[in-house]
Amino acid sequence: MLQDAVRFIRTHDDILLIAHVSPDGDTLGSCFALYGALLELGKCAQIVCEDPVPAIYRFLPFSDQLILPEQAKIANAVISIDCADLARTGRSEPLFRAASATLNIDHHGTNDRFAEENYVQKAGATGELIFNVISCLKIPLNKNIASCLYAAITTDTGNFSYSNTTADTMRIAADILDTGIDLPYLNRALFRTVPFNKLKLHAHAVEKTQLYEYGRIGVSYLTLKEIQSCGATNEDTEGIIDSIRDVDTVEVAALLRESEDGQIRVSLRGKSCADVSKIAIKFGGGGHRLAAGCTLQPPIERAAEQILESAVELLRGPCN
Repeated sequence: MLQDAVRFIRTHDDILLIAHVSPDGDTLGSCFALYGALLELGKCAQIVCEDPVPAIYRFLPFSDQLILPEQAKIANAVISIDCADLARTGRSEPLFRAASATLNIDHHGTNDRFAEENYVQKAGATGELIFNVISCLKIPLNKNIASCLYAAITTDTGNFSYSNTTADTMRIAADILDTGIDLPYLNRALFRTVPFNKLKLHAHAVEKTQLYEYGRIGVSYLTLKEIQSCGATNEDTEGIIDSIRDVDTVEVAALLRESEDGQIRVSLRGKSCADVSKIAIKFGGGGHRLAAGCTLQPPIERAAEQILESAVELLRGPCN
């Protein structure tokens, strides 16, 4: 667990960090924070992801250090960060398998503990676990590392509004604030800065949303052509699912989007009682009780039908 993760980092000097595909604030902020900590220890480190850093997170310290799997060197030790299963590492999986030592740091309840060492624990964000690791390594938090941890934790807890926010989350946030991070700047960059093309895409996705089961299920989907017609990219779909979930009657929200490789990426949200991870697991995905995801094959219309059928089945069963 935590002590195993700390021992792993102390033991190895050449460490590769893997962020999950379609990276969000938690996997990126956690990777950047740990990367900064590894530099403080004098370690050789790389950050790898199948996808580039989305524009919204490029202001973060160390974001320019992320490289694609094809650019990375095989490392002796690899740490997957915020990956519920090995498939979430995407094209970085061969780098993971090539390492002689592997560590998995993650907070998802569906994590299958696929590494030799696993620090998998329930938390508001994987950033909380990275904070614990850095603290145990006795590395003082500087503003750069603290800013990355703040981005990780605040994005995965909905700016401390989701049910995964705990007293420990707030205590960690207080320690982060004590470093003197620029809180107004971070919040503005993370939550109050929206490119106009992204806003157009969100409006289009909301307009396409259909409600089912007396308004308890909300489903929308976006083709690659629709995304491009707004002058947007796939990374601009982040946040749409939350708008669908926020509809007053909706208990289960689903957003499907066609990716560049033709596969259908599915984001799922539950509002209070619906365990949407059950839907994700059914299709080979995973996640949390109220936030999960999976990947389906085209056509997107059929994929949407499959998700809707599963959502109806979920709501008609015991809702707990």
